[in-house]
Amino acid sequence: MPRRVLQGVVVSNKAAKTVIVKVERDVMHPVYRKYVKSHKKYAAHDEANVFNIGDIVRIVESSPISKTKTWVAQEKISK
Repeated sequence: MPRRVLQGVVVSNKAAKTVIVKVERDVMHPVYRKYVKSHKKYAAHDEANVFNIGDIVRIVESSPISKTKTWVAQEKISK
């Protein structure tokens, strides 16, 4: 089964070896048929602590690293 890949913005890097990535997506409202932005925050593993707040990063699904971390920050796309 292929691993899921998401792209989002780092909103927190306070924890050791962990970044919080906010992923936004557009969802069509079932009644009004209008696209509404929704978001979700993912805890991603950052072994070298290289990502900072505001960086746009790509995260990849992995096996569980801790209770909340099942994603790994793979690469920085832009600042």
